[in-house]
This record gives sequence, C-alpha cells and structure tokens, in this order.
Amino acid sequence: MQIKTPYYEINKKELDNNYNNMVNALDKYWNNYIIGYSYKTNSLPWIIKYFNNKGCFSEVVSNDEYELGIMMKVEKNRFIYNGPIKTKESFIETAKNGCYINIDATRELQWATELKGDYKLGIRVNFDIEKMCPNQSQCGTEGGRFGFCYENGEFGKALEYLKKNNIKISGLHLHTSSKTRSLDIYKAIANMAVEIKRKFNLELNYIDIGGGFYGGLINKPQFSEYIKSVADILNKEMSPKTTTLIVEPGMALIGSPISYISSVIDIKDTTYNRFVITDGTRTNIDPLMRKSEYFHSYDYVDKNRKIIKKQVICGYTCMENDRIYVENDGTELKVGDKIIYEKVGAYTMCLTPLFIKYFPDVYVLDNDKHIKVRKEWTAEQYIQNSI
Repeated sequence: MQIKTPYYEINKKELDNNYNNMVNALDKYWNNYIIGYSYKTNSLPWIIKYFNNKGCFSEVVSNDEYELGIMMKVEKNRFIYNGPIKTKESFIETAKNGCYINIDATRELQWATELKGDYKLGIRVNFDIEKMCPNQSQCGTEGGRFGFCYENGEFGKALEYLKKNNIKISGLHLHTSSKTRSLDIYKAIANMAVEIKRKFNLELNYIDIGGGFYGGLINKPQFSEYIKSVADILNKEMSPKTTTLIVEPGMALIGSPISYISSVIDIKDTTYNRFVITDGTRTNIDPLMRKSEYFHSYDYVDKNRKIIKKQVICGYTCMENDRIYVENDGTELKVGDKIIYEKVGAYTMCLTPLFIKYFPDVYVLDNDKHIKVRKEWTAEQYIQNSI
C-alpha cells in the first residue's frame, strides 16, 4: 500500500505492549489502581477510544477536554479533573458525577464549599522537588507553579479552610515535572505523600502521583521499577486495601508507538550546504523547536548510494529554522527516499500549528494493515466555524 506522505503512524502492537507493561507493574506492586490517560499528551479521538476501551479513566485539564471525552462516550464518572483552568460549572458537574477532582486554585476551594455531601476531592501539593532531588526538577530554583505550597504553609491553610467548611479531602495529587524522569523523583513524591498524611493525620482514599514516566525505551527506568519504588515507600503508611494509586501516563504510553513519515522532495546545493527538502516539517515532530536530534531511520528508493559529508534535512515551511537535523558523513539522500521519525507520539499532534499546511493523515498499523483514523485537513476543515 502506497501512502501519501507526510503522515503519522500508530503502531498498535507497541502501544499494546506499553499498556500491558504498565498494567503488569501495577498488578504486581499495588493492585488497587487507576490509570488515567492524559488527554493533553495526545487527544486524537482514536487514542481516546483505545484507552477508554481498556478501562482507563480520562485525565483532563480543561472543560474543552472534558467535553471531548463526553463526546467520545466516556462514562461521566470516569474522569480525573486537574489543572488551574477548570470552570465552575464543570467543577460542580464532574464532582456530582463522581469524578476525581484535584483542587489546584483558591477559587476551587470556594467552589468546593458549595458541594454538599462526600465527593472525590483531592488537593494538589506544591512541594520543593528541587531540594529533594537537586538539578533534576524542570523548574529548578524557580519552583513549580501548580498546587498549594507545602513548605510555606499554603497547603495547610487550604486544608484548614476545607475542614472549617466540612469538606473532606479524599486524596493528594503530587505530580511534578522533572528533567530526568528518574526513580528518585518518584521516591520523593511517595515520601512527600507519606509525610503529609502523617503530619495532617489524613484519611486518604487515593494518592495521585501523576505521570512523567519514561516508556518504550529499554535503557531507561521501566514501569516495574517506577511502581515498585513508589509502593515500597507508600507501604510504610498506606495499603492497597484502603488506598487507590492513581497514575496519569501520557508520553510513557503513547510516545514511542507513533512515527511520522516524510519524503524527500528536493535536493539543493548551495555555497554552504546541501539541503535535503522534505514534505514533512519540524513543527510536526518538535513543535517547540528545541531538539537537535531525533530517533529516525530511512527507506531508500535504491541501493546505489555514496557517502555525503554533510546534509541538512529540512521541512517544507518558509521558515529558515525549519532545519530538522544535520546528517554528517551519512548515506546520500535522494528524491523519493522516506525519512521515518520514531517515538514522536507525545504532544506533537496537540501542539502542531495550522501553519502553511494543515493536519496530516493518521494511520494505525495493526497486523501489517494500515487503517486511516484521521483524514488530513484541507481548507474546508480550516474554515469551519468561521463567521
């Protein structure tokens, strides 16, 4: 089957393998758990359906994502609602539907007081992960901006406010962003959960450790190592019999199974460089344009090749910085060759801009058969809802 490039390809076998590895780790080390798939990582409808059919919850961080889940027939009580941009209406609705809600802002504390009865309300903890894991946190000494700060007493004040208003906190949300994704980060999260539970004498129905794990890479920590590290610490104060462990994977599950396939459409020699022009673009695999190298492979149209000292692989846009990577002392690339960028499933589709060309086709590779699950956008889709 000849497929028009560029396109994304989801390898279902690898996706299944990632999911099963996470389930096996949770079954082994903490068999009372919820997997909440992170919509923000990749909200392609086929992917949402995939994880919903597996029995996962939907982890959403806006009313828009929540409405998307409802449109995708996710049961109304199977959401985990995070983030600072909740609306009051969706906050109240999801609470009454029996969803897990992790309070992240002062206004949400006020909304919680309007609820009467017991709900699955948690509170997000802002804690000094940089102090606990030097040089590993994403924000460094600037600190993270989400949740209520534990060290300066804001978290304690939030708990006291809820207590005065007869609002029971069911859980803690301790997701934190790191540069390293190391086991140390998750040990620190678990230790903080234990410390807070003891200090405030909390009865917790759940601990939400968030996501941010590696996944699909053999030389990085595996799901079994992450979950065992967390469970060994949580067991000091909690038990799977009474406390649910919530994980919110995104990249760990969907990052590695997705590739982006592009074709070489032109070769251009200048005074300075040989430029290899493709029908793909850096913005589809690296929307923030931060990377300098990518997992990639080639499908050559023929075998008659020579070695080229330097080739600059570029995208189709009219931006000079749409230079994807440099191939030094590599096999000569020719028009018609395909460049396959692997492990690009996380954040790419959600952050890809509608710039010059629109969203490309998406296929699922299942048992050597390609199934189209999203058609490329055209000008017709671009102008929808315009007035």
